[in-house]
Amino acid sequence: MKLTMIALLLMPGILSPAAAAPETAPTPDSGETSAVVMFWNLENFFEPGDTAASPYWTARRFRAKCNGIAKTILEAADHAGKLPDAIGFAEVGNAVVLRRLINGTILGKTDYRIVHYDSPDRRGIDCALLYRSTRLSLRSSSAEHLRGPDGETVATRDILVCVFDSLALLVNHHPSKLGSGAADRRAAAMSLMRHLGDSLAAEGIPSLCVGDFNDTLWGKDLPGTIKYNGVWEKIDGGFGFGGLQFRDEAFCSPSLLVPDRSHGGLKPRRTFNGPKYTGGISDHLPVIYYIYTLKN
Repeated sequence: MKLTMIALLLMPGILSPAAAAPETAPTPDSGETSAVVMFWNLENFFEPGDTAASPYWTARRFRAKCNGIAKTILEAADHAGKLPDAIGFAEVGNAVVLRRLINGTILGKTDYRIVHYDSPDRRGIDCALLYRSTRLSLRSSSAEHLRGPDGETVATRDILVCVFDSLALLVNHHPSKLGSGAADRRAAAMSLMRHLGDSLAAEGIPSLCVGDFNDTLWGKDLPGTIKYNGVWEKIDGGFGFGGLQFRDEAFCSPSLLVPDRSHGGLKPRRTFNGPKYTGGISDHLPVIYYIYTLKN
């Protein structure tokens, strides 16, 4: 992307979230976009040398992934007509990789700021958020632990809560379907998210909950965000609270896809396929969310 285009995309504006919508992702009959948000599960975005990373994860491959993430964000900006006002991430190893993502790529020319907390997840992966400081004013942030039946902290990802002047964003990466009690853990994570959204709504703050919910959302909405056993599934999506109205879409940039030689069609080009480095960014596609202000 040319630097003149970046300058146009960085022009500040006024955020004004919408009102009166069900807690799903409808397409409004009429309205204007007041904000654009993005979410992306980054597939083990670790530093080189991190004990949780693949032994084949090198500094050169890390830099390539950072540049690929930055390029995709700018491609999404072209698609949406503006830079995302905020970007939620899942599977982030630590705050260092986020600083290197911003400072070591063309994103250094933007006004993104970082919100990140270390979570108790066993794999060492966290949720994080980038937000544009000229568009959003951060009032508070917190990382909400998932609790078990006895109140103990569950070793999984926190829900990241970021409250801005007129909108809250909650970044989720709910527990996987693997292991004993997985369904109960996912149900608990969904319950916590709804409690947080309802509590913010009671304070008059609409919220958008984005993330990887590790469960199919709204049926098989092709092309979906991941491809499992040859079938596209949408497990990355969003929920609105407090009257917020939005729609979302998987961002299917050709640069993120490769031929699916086993099942036909295309699939996300992931970073690793088992121990084999395949040179992509993620096994998930990013999601773009358009928040609406209704026309009178």
